[in-house]
Amino acid sequence: MAEHEHVKVAVVGSGFGGLGAAVRLRREGITDFVVLERAGSVGGTWRDNSYPGCACDVPSHLYSFSFAPHPDWPRTFSGQPHIRAYLERVTDTFGLRPHLRFDSEVKRMTWDAEEFRWEIETVRGTLTADVVVSATGPLSDPKIPDIPGLDTFPGKVFHSARWDHDYDLTGKRVAMIGTGASAIQIVPSIQPKVGRLTLFQRTPAWVMPRVDREISGVERALHRALPVTAKLRRGVLWGIRELQVQAFTKHPGELGFVEQLAKRNMARAIKDPALRAKLTPDYRIGCKRILLSNSYYPALARPNVDVVAAGLSEVRGSTLVAADGSEAEVDAIVFGTGFHVTDMPIAERVVGADGRTLAETWKGGMEALRGASAAGFPNWMTIIGPNTGLGNSSMILMIESQLNYMADYLRQLRVLGGKVALDARPAAVAAWNERVQRRMERTVWNTGGCTSWYLDPSGRNTTVWPGTTAEFRRATRQVDLAEYTVLRPSAERSATAAPAQVGA
Repeated sequence: MAEHEHVKVAVVGSGFGGLGAAVRLRREGITDFVVLERAGSVGGTWRDNSYPGCACDVPSHLYSFSFAPHPDWPRTFSGQPHIRAYLERVTDTFGLRPHLRFDSEVKRMTWDAEEFRWEIETVRGTLTADVVVSATGPLSDPKIPDIPGLDTFPGKVFHSARWDHDYDLTGKRVAMIGTGASAIQIVPSIQPKVGRLTLFQRTPAWVMPRVDREISGVERALHRALPVTAKLRRGVLWGIRELQVQAFTKHPGELGFVEQLAKRNMARAIKDPALRAKLTPDYRIGCKRILLSNSYYPALARPNVDVVAAGLSEVRGSTLVAADGSEAEVDAIVFGTGFHVTDMPIAERVVGADGRTLAETWKGGMEALRGASAAGFPNWMTIIGPNTGLGNSSMILMIESQLNYMADYLRQLRVLGGKVALDARPAAVAAWNERVQRRMERTVWNTGGCTSWYLDPSGRNTTVWPGTTAEFRRATRQVDLAEYTVLRPSAERSATAAPAQVGA
């Protein structure tokens, strides 16, 4: 980085959110920006998660930017390599590489109230920016539980998002910790090669069939020749998911029929009544994310797989002890235990106008105006912020809505002119959050009887959006200046105030 480099906008992260922000900035005529990325390539979570079987649970044509359609998706549900390749293609198509700063992890971002800009300290140097767009994403920092004795384990230990491809699992005794979206893809992928697989299941998941197939050459040719057909396909996929939202947000009781389908899906593969009992959840379907797989249950029924219906509680050398007292000798431990979602580490590194970090501001729970702006952090926005997650559709739809909001935010700054900053009013943030939490009360995520990663330690859902993607699009179409305090440097405020005083 050049010494004393200054840019108009600094984007942090180069996953879908960061690359989308970069494309939108260029479309708005803003080229004075950088994208700070801690790794050596783009891709975000689709770069970091390269575990066996990694794939998306949202249909390919919906899990892509509307402004960058891809007619050649090979399958209806794409695997990690194809999604990562798509993001590389977006980077090249929109000329983003000159803006990228790889191996530039942000150590600290501090608002300079005198200079009206953000000072950003990275591992490769310091730069300043008028505006920061944080797109680090909630699924970026793996969470490994604090297990007594884990540090004494003599074998291999890694998280699903930091897969060790140099370690050969063939013939090994492997423990899989967790039963989330990553675990149900990893288990059937490694089961045929390992000697023994022990699944430590704290809470069983609801699993539905994955209606996946290869997209034919004829379909792809049609989408290339007539792009409107791909747009229509995307629209149908979107519409179906929009219609499902009410069952999740207003009428969870309607999900009972879906539970019966999930139980039939299990019964087809799991013939052992005792194993079926272990794998049957005791909470309403949808309370945790509904998982999709055709191979998870058949893998669990194989003779070299054991399901322990309790979480891992202790490690004694190479022996793993579950909460129910059962033990397993293993050579390797794979954690599929999720990420720091409601306590994002980036929040520790952002210092606002009053000298407090974002983590301190969010100590009682994350909240941001329209999922983007936190009070006390002028000219700082986040993509995929609090209560912008989804339980049944594509996050790319939410990201694009937030990009609309970001674009109008920057337009407002341009219209206001001079050194200026927008700071979300605490009352506006509180009012927005109150509306969101009030709507959340009826949702399956709050009433379904489960404990999920959607909830923070106090039990508040600070992760999911309790409505349709169309509603969120309308809510983020433009910035309402009444929800912000317009800030200017003290010297500039004095200069503009002087004539009024003389005139009086």
